[in-house]
Amino acid sequence: MQELRHLFSLLVGSKRKYVDPSRAVEILKDAFKSSESQQQDVSEFTHKLLDWLEDAFQIKAEEDREGEKPKNPMVDLFYGRFLAVGVLEGKKFENTEMFGQYPLQVNGFKDLHECLEAAMIEGEIESLHSAENSAKSGQEHWFTELPPVLTFELSRFEFNQTLGRPEKIHNKLEFPPMLYMDRYMDRNRDITRIKREEIRRLKEHLTVLQQRLERYLSYGSGPKRFPLADVLQYAMEFASSKPVCTSPVEDIDTTAPPGGTTALLPPPASTGEQPDASVPPEGSGSGPQAQQQQQQQRVSIHKPFTQSRVLPDLPMHPAPRHITEEELQVLEGCLHRWRSEVENDTRDLQASISRIHRTIELMYSDKSMMQVPYRLHAVLVHEGQANAGHYWAYIFDPHQQRWMKYNDISVTKSSWEELVRDSFGGYRNASAYCLMYIDDKKPFLIEEEFDKETGQMLSGLDKLPPDLKEYVEADNKLFEREMEEWDALQARKLQQEKLALAAASVAAQPMSTEPCPPDNTAAPQHDPEYMEQQSPTGDSKHLQEDTERAISKAAAEHDEKSPEALLNTAMKVEYTRLLRFAQEDTPPERDYRLQHIIVYFIHNQAAKKIVERTLLMQFADRNLGFDERCKSIMKVARAKLELIKPDEVNMEEYEMWHRDYRRFRDTTVFLLIGLELFLKKSYVESLMYLIYAYQYNKELLAKGPYRGHNEELIAHYRRECLLKLNEHAAALFETGEETEVNAGLSIMNELVVACIPLLLVDEMEEKDMVAVEDMRNRWCSYLGQEMEPNLQEKLTDFLPKLLDCSTEIKSFHDPPKLPSYSTLELCERYGRVMMSLTLSRTPADGR
Repeated sequence: MQELRHLFSLLVGSKRKYVDPSRAVEILKDAFKSSESQQQDVSEFTHKLLDWLEDAFQIKAEEDREGEKPKNPMVDLFYGRFLAVGVLEGKKFENTEMFGQYPLQVNGFKDLHECLEAAMIEGEIESLHSAENSAKSGQEHWFTELPPVLTFELSRFEFNQTLGRPEKIHNKLEFPPMLYMDRYMDRNRDITRIKREEIRRLKEHLTVLQQRLERYLSYGSGPKRFPLADVLQYAMEFASSKPVCTSPVEDIDTTAPPGGTTALLPPPASTGEQPDASVPPEGSGSGPQAQQQQQQQRVSIHKPFTQSRVLPDLPMHPAPRHITEEELQVLEGCLHRWRSEVENDTRDLQASISRIHRTIELMYSDKSMMQVPYRLHAVLVHEGQANAGHYWAYIFDPHQQRWMKYNDISVTKSSWEELVRDSFGGYRNASAYCLMYIDDKKPFLIEEEFDKETGQMLSGLDKLPPDLKEYVEADNKLFEREMEEWDALQARKLQQEKLALAAASVAAQPMSTEPCPPDNTAAPQHDPEYMEQQSPTGDSKHLQEDTERAISKAAAEHDEKSPEALLNTAMKVEYTRLLRFAQEDTPPERDYRLQHIIVYFIHNQAAKKIVERTLLMQFADRNLGFDERCKSIMKVARAKLELIKPDEVNMEEYEMWHRDYRRFRDTTVFLLIGLELFLKKSYVESLMYLIYAYQYNKELLAKGPYRGHNEELIAHYRRECLLKLNEHAAALFETGEETEVNAGLSIMNELVVACIPLLLVDEMEEKDMVAVEDMRNRWCSYLGQEMEPNLQEKLTDFLPKLLDCSTEIKSFHDPPKLPSYSTLELCERYGRVMMSLTLSRTPADGR
């Protein structure tokens, strides 16, 4: 009880995204020491939980009582009483019983009221209402006291004697959002009995009317039956057709094909028998021509689309051969009259049936029988079979006036329509197993609490008693320390990564024959970022060509030939070109940020000093050209870099921008390779690239909307890749072959299950949440199918891993090693793959 108090208080006031219930679950598990099944029956679990809570409150109540009868809030909230009235072996009896969860059978009933009616009456009870006591036995239940929280336990499991195991009932069972319990109350016993008798009489009448209607709608004495009105209509159509005087097979020349088309076939193979010479063929002669005709038979070629046609003097449909006008007139009059009578009788029967249905529905709709309203508050749903499955709940939020879906750590807005789909049954393998109704005349059960002195509405920690408030505050402080430690750990990792990159850059610096300047932080030769900026786009040749082109254009435009003037003009030319690229509205397949780091900086509004220093580094490249003009400009640029003071450019910010750009290029390569593999249907290989593309891209986008790529595009293909793998693994499992099954489960365990937390971690990604549900539903559907014991065992072992909704990210392999692409190659391949997505009409955002 103490652990549940802590758990519920954390649910009220914790700053964590979700509350871990492990300690409470471990305590409860001790009550179910059973090796027979891995998953306990939910009703048994609930009964045990309520019993423990009742005992805990009882102990507390007995400690606190002062001469008064102790009150137990569990009993007051969840327990009611009913009166059992009946006959046992001819003797009448009455006794009162207490109930908590009221059990209802589902099989054979269409809605909750039918279940309740069946549960309230057991056996033969006619003797209860008669003066004579017969030997029949039976009983009725009448509620004398209903609890504020009325819980119905829907029994959707039954034991299959043939298979020797329990099975789930998937029948559809409807239940209303507002339930009136008046008809089941003891005080309304006499009224209810009268109404039940009236309903019984109406149903008997209804059965007779439905049988009569069936004879009209299914007429005939043979196996095939038709509506009588249609039979009469067909007879009328036949009689009214144009009479014919010939048989449908007369006047058809069976010896000649229609249209006169014939073909010569070789004579049939000899069978050793000679034709009877005394019976010559019709029209045959004794000359050579006649003999040739006997040797070569003419047969027709069947051409169904050009020759199959009805002779013009025959009707398209059967028709009477002989009928007089007088006969036709009399017959049409009779058939027309009979058809009208049948249609009227059918309408009358249908109207009477509808009236009786309506009368039965409204039998308890008068105000006197609508005084005990209960509003549906929660629906507990189970998906799967008797041996395994997944649980979630729908709970009505009275303040938002909408349904919420509680699916492990995921809490999402829902609707009555979604609740109906998942809870009534008949859709997939999901259905409600427990309904909780709240007395609608006791709103204090769900109203907000208010401070007695100030009248202010209480929320969060203010709702809690002092001991629990202190407990939650302590946990929140612990959580804050955990976050600080996490941030510090990430900062250390970032610093280590930064040092590793710097060391790698220095190690990669080529040998130079030129003397090195003194060790100065402003000297470009010793600046780690300088060597990286030698090729900010990964292609020094591409960058040098752009630089030399800018210098040539500056030289053509500038009269003064001094190196410094040329450098200033060339930098303006290059910046103008890059600015035009940055401002151009381009399609997805042409991303100028990949072509030059400056375009990336302009898009993301980098500081002017960062842009200027980066551009100056481009012109200070020691590999820039071999002509004297370029060399002189390079020397001027290097001299300008040395003159830049440390306080003029924030080097940490400068390094951060360049690091982000390298991460942007890496993200692009991950995305590029992932999409190429996806289009080739290599989903296993594609997945890791798309996962790292999404993670890197998300980190970039957290700094600005133009730091990375379209997040929805990457999310779409990451999601689709997982769905494809899930479907492939399911197909392997369905083969039943040991090797294929193991391969499918290996894909699920190593890839799909490992990646599901990545999709669940962001609750705003609704499409990801839906995809996870679809993947789980795909495997839960197997629970209702016959399979070999070894497959059933593997499935039972695998499903808990799939249904685990923890968002704890599993450790992945190191990122795939990326190949080195030149800027030109990267842009071309990126453009091709993006164009392929457009041409295949695959939606980039998943819509």
